[in-house]
Amino acid sequence: MGSLFSRTMEDSMKKQQEIMVMNSQLQLERQIQMQNLMREKQVAMQIAWTREFLKYYGTFFSLTALGLTAGAIKQKKPALFAPIIPLGFVFAYQYDMAYGTLIHRMKGTAEHIIEKENHFLEMPHGLPTFELIEKARRAQRKFFVDK
Repeated sequence: MGSLFSRTMEDSMKKQQEIMVMNSQLQLERQIQMQNLMREKQVAMQIAWTREFLKYYGTFFSLTALGLTAGAIKQKKPALFAPIIPLGFVFAYQYDMAYGTLIHRMKGTAEHIIEKENHFLEMPHGLPTFELIEKARRAQRKFFVDK
């Protein structure tokens, strides 16, 4: 009778553990999905910001280039063309960021760093541990309590 009861308890505990593992896995999958959605939204906002900035900068660049060209022709000073070169580089970068392949190239470089140069990704003193976080939390709490 006792072994039947203990076997039923063991089966029940195993089922509970399986359910807990499944719930933990489901919660982790949801967290990963949520973080990925937030990352996608942030990247989309950054690209949208770049595209908006490009409109304003493109207008500025065009007017500046026209004004400098007109001034260089009118005053017969080719040196007035000089600012167009660095401004053109900035415009090209912004265009590449907004509509070009810069993001794809950055992603490829990031993947290369993760795969081949991951020593650059190491945190000073390694990953934070629970003990270090608790120590910092207690120190901060003590700081605010003492004030």
